[in-house]
Amino acid sequence: MKPFFIKLLLTLIFIISLSVQAVEVDKATGLIKVEGWETVRNNCIACHSTKLITQNHGTRNRWLAMIEWMQATQGLQRFDAEKQETILSYLSENFGPKKDARRSSLDPQLMPKNPYKKTLQPQL
Repeated sequence: MKPFFIKLLLTLIFIISLSVQAVEVDKATGLIKVEGWETVRNNCIACHSTKLITQNHGTRNRWLAMIEWMQATQGLQRFDAEKQETILSYLSENFGPKKDARRSSLDPQLMPKNPYKKTLQPQL
């Protein structure tokens, strides 16, 4: 009976391993080499390391907000619609939210008031 279960287990492991697709990662940047990776590389590493990309994960809207913030405050050029779509698709598909990660912090204006925070009164 034991050899049967061992064979069954090995067969299942083999079948599961066939269904897992290996992704190619660029050794220099750490970016996943799928459609759009070169566009992301060419437009992002001019200002920052790709580690800033690979360590972050977010929804499409979160990535869009980060891009808009960089355009408004960090001097990132505006993209044409096609390039922006390529970048957003790549980032959201390959660096989307992690299933087991904490949610992003709430915006300060969405946070409840802190009952322990004292407001400073100017001394006259």
